[in-house]
Amino acid sequence: MKRKEKAAETEAALKAAAQRLFATRGYLNTKITDITAEAGRAAGSFYNHFASKEELLESLLADLEAAGDETVDHPEHSPDFTDPAAVRFHVAGYWHFYAEHAATLRALRQAAQVNEDFARKLNEFTRVQNEEITDHVDYVTEAGHRLPGSPLASVTLMTAVVDSFAQLWHDGVTDLTEDEAIEALTRFVYRGISGRDY
Repeated sequence: MKRKEKAAETEAALKAAAQRLFATRGYLNTKITDITAEAGRAAGSFYNHFASKEELLESLLADLEAAGDETVDHPEHSPDFTDPAAVRFHVAGYWHFYAEHAATLRALRQAAQVNEDFARKLNEFTRVQNEEITDHVDYVTEAGHRLPGSPLASVTLMTAVVDSFAQLWHDGVTDLTEDEAIEALTRFVYRGISGRDY
């Protein structure tokens, strides 16, 4: 294997190991030596790729940003939030995104609690992600409906509700099936944004 390919493989193994450990132990309770052991790599190999556990988490955040951009190119994507199907597409998209990246998202939140720099980065990531879909609620105001707040505030409310409920559902707090949870969220968000039921 070429050196570059081997380095990429080691970096991917370290990140995957970190995610597994973050899911079981949490970010704050995971040490670098835990990550290298889980990845089956020498302890010193970590520093060939990351200067710290925080830098590894930053790399995982960059991966999240890239993954979040993929849904825009989906053929079923519609930005028209007057259409319940468009709202459902976005709710379901985030739901599945959360399920896939729950360990990283939780690690980022844990890091933000003890590291102001991470708190800023996570807030910036959230703001940018929300700003990217504020034009979706423009369709609602153009149709004559009143948003609960500014476009950015309305989208932030929507994503906060979906994110919190996804976390609670994955923690087993509700009795809804996955499809029922997505449908309930869609109805809740659609009503909150448009003031109408469907």
